[in-house]
Parts: sequence; C-alpha cells; structure tokens
Amino acid sequence: MYSLQIKALYRYRGLIWNLVVRELKARYRGSILGFLWSFLNPLLLTSVYTLVFSVYLRFGMEDYVVHLMSGLLPWLWFSSSLLESSGSILAGGNLIKKILFPAEVLPLVVVLANGINFLLSLPILLLFVAGFKALGFGVSVGISLFTLPVVIGIQMIFTVGLAFMVSALCVHYRDVQHVLGNLLTLWFFLTPIIYPLSQIPEKFRFIANLNPIAPLIFAYQNIFYYGKFPSFSQLAIVTIMALCMYTMGSAVFEKYRGTFAEEV
Repeated sequence: MYSLQIKALYRYRGLIWNLVVRELKARYRGSILGFLWSFLNPLLLTSVYTLVFSVYLRFGMEDYVVHLMSGLLPWLWFSSSLLESSGSILAGGNLIKKILFPAEVLPLVVVLANGINFLLSLPILLLFVAGFKALGFGVSVGISLFTLPVVIGIQMIFTVGLAFMVSALCVHYRDVQHVLGNLLTLWFFLTPIIYPLSQIPEKFRFIANLNPIAPLIFAYQNIFYYGKFPSFSQLAIVTIMALCMYTMGSAVFEKYRGTFAEEV
C-alpha cells in the first residue's frame, strides 16, 4: 500500500513542485523583502535566544550562536511543517473535492516548502561557522558535512509521516491543532536546542534518549558545531523510528481519506 502511495507521489511530482512554488510565493506575497525573510526570520529568532541564553542566562559555551542555530533551524522546519500541515486538508477543501486529486500532496507540499526555507537558511549558519573560524575560535566544519543529506533525508521521512497523521486527524478532530501547538512548545524545551545536553541532570537524561527528534538535533550539532560525524548508531535508530512514523502516518491518512470530501 505504501509503495503505491510513494509511486503516486512520484507520478504527481510536477503538481507537487508547482504547489510548492505557489506556497513559497504566497508566503511572501505583499512583503517588501520577499524571500529575504527566509534568512531574516531564523536570524532574528536566533538573536533573541542568543541574547537571553548567552548574555542574560549564561551557559558558558563558546560560540553559542552556532550551537543554537545548528539545532534551531532544523527544529523550525519540523515544528512549522507540523503546525501548517495540520490544517492543510481543511485549507485545500476545494482541491480535495476534485475526484482525481491526491490528498496526501497537501501536507507533503507544506513539509517541502518549509524544507526549502530550511535549506535557504543554512548559508547563514555556514557564514557564522566561517566567521568564528576566521576569528580563531574552535568551530569548524569538516568532511562530516557530507553526512548532512542523510540527516535531512531522515528528518524528511519522520516529518512527512507525522504531517500525514496530524493533517488527517485534524479533519475530524479540530482540537488537534490547538493541542499540537502546546505539545510542540513543550517538545521544544525538552529537546537540547537552546541548552547543551550537559545541562540536563544525569537522572533526567533518559528523557532526551526517548525524544525521537533529539538524535537529529545532535547530528546537526555534531556536523556544524563540533565538526565531527554524527553517531551512526543513533541515526540508525532514528531511521527505524522515521520509517515506523511514516508507516503509521500513512495508515492513519488512508483510514480517513475517504471522509475528507464530506468533512472539509
């Protein structure tokens, strides 16, 4: 069943790309700076967190801004994708009612559009890494950068699976959107993004080990902040979790697919 879904998505790749482009254009329509907001939004958010946690509440980390950005940027891709995809089926009601339109395209488009924003923001992170290295600090990016596509691919699978699930559930249970916003806020603070893992007391570190997004954040931090390869054992585990999440999300989506046209 899922291989058929993947084949269908590949068959509609032209439609998906056109919808992604439309989504990106609509996101910045009417704004003077346009696509520059892809760089400015994460940069402004990083500036706020850096001020609070590097100046006001000191963690004592060198090059804190790089550590923060290497975890914050992929988190923004993940959280924005889930929040926006939760209402994607409802927002695309006119398309859903067309008999031949593949409904799974809508949450996938949201994840891809936010993924492109994530890729566009990576040059800012690399500029910070290069800047700190030029100033003689310890941050550097080595050949571990070649593992970045693998980490991005794993996150993509995990996020799409969750996006399928929440988008389908929101059609019948509108409260999911409100619960999801609060859940993501809690999830963010439970993930070592604005603070290093060493700040978590030893007896509570099992929470990070149970957090499926944490190994991905650690992988990005290893690549961009520590300049070393991610833990391949952790990536193997999170890959299995991502495939399981995709399977579960697809199953939930297929269960509710037949009722979308009636509910939107």
